[in-house]
Amino acid sequence: MTKNKIELNFKLTDGTIQKVEASIGESVMQAAIFNNVDGIDAECGGSCMCATCHIYLSDELATLLDPASEDESEMLEEAAAERRETSRLSCQVRICEEMDGGVIEVPQCQS
Repeated sequence: MTKNKIELNFKLTDGTIQKVEASIGESVMQAAIFNNVDGIDAECGGSCMCATCHIYLSDELATLLDPASEDESEMLEEAAAERRETSRLSCQVRICEEMDGGVIEVPQCQS
């Protein structure tokens, strides 16, 4: 990957992995939408007003990032899929260089 891009691995609902190139600084939601990752609906367009961009971070990625904000945590309570300790809204996760090669799981449903 180029210096301002990394690779993310989305684990889709059928178990396959979709590798995507993502720009540092953009949200995980943007990377998913730009790369047509199935299962990331993002109905509100990234304004933390729905839970249709819910993801599960790998344990490794979760330890790299700050915890979810209070607003994000409240919105995650509305998620259609099971909430896990590593649940996040992909619109609220900014991509950083340390995330290169990380795995992000897409839940079975978003709405």
